[in-house]
Amino acid sequence: MMVWDFTAILFLLSVSTGLIIVMYKIANRKNSNNLKLDNAVRKNNIVLRFSKSFFPVFAFVFVLRAFVVEPFRIPSGSMIPTLLIGDFILVNKYQYGIKSPIFNSQLIKIGNPQRGDVVVFRYPLDPSTPFIKRVIGLPGDSIRIDNKHVYVNEKEVVWQNEKTYIGIQSAARHTGSKVHQELIGEQLHQVLISSDRYAIGGNFNVPSAHYFVLGDNRDNSRDSRFWGFVPKENLMGKAFYIWFNWDGGPNFSRAGSRIE
Repeated sequence: MMVWDFTAILFLLSVSTGLIIVMYKIANRKNSNNLKLDNAVRKNNIVLRFSKSFFPVFAFVFVLRAFVVEPFRIPSGSMIPTLLIGDFILVNKYQYGIKSPIFNSQLIKIGNPQRGDVVVFRYPLDPSTPFIKRVIGLPGDSIRIDNKHVYVNEKEVVWQNEKTYIGIQSAARHTGSKVHQELIGEQLHQVLISSDRYAIGGNFNVPSAHYFVLGDNRDNSRDSRFWGFVPKENLMGKAFYIWFNWDGGPNFSRAGSRIE
């Protein structure tokens, strides 16, 4: 499946500017006898000058975003209280393997998501759109959600340390909801529960090479309960760091927070 996003555009720009430089060098060798004419062409060739200036930039940013780390901005409140609207985050692109940035196929296998990981993935119903959720079910797991409580392979995920949530900026509308600590796998994190909202439940058997994901804002998230499982090939990386927040203005208290 070919997916065109900003990283793919960077790839195209890197290849095209690189080819222009190579083609010029080949042509330059064939016409090496006419040095004066060659210098004049090089000086006035805007495309060549542009390519030489920006090829290193395009190539560096492409490699960084495609294989190392990629920035994203959180557009919705589905991961409150872990992530707020306007959080700028970094995603580890090699955590689950090195992938082709154009065809999204795995080139080198490194690791697999664990329960509790916060992952960015291509939305299965629209692969051009990145989503972020928390992994709850691994391939082969049985997930049951009953009265807002989650059971993994019939073992209840226990809530601890209930407290009242006080939201800021766009999250203020969730003030009064209850925050619980939840332990999934080895990952202790917070979830937001709204007692006045209905949350869909049910039984879900995770197929091979797929994952079951939920938003931490459990009663305000469109996730695997609604549209199904995330195929492994849709995974883009693991979210690990908040470096800034802008939600109507800067919020420097969010900067430098690790995503748990």
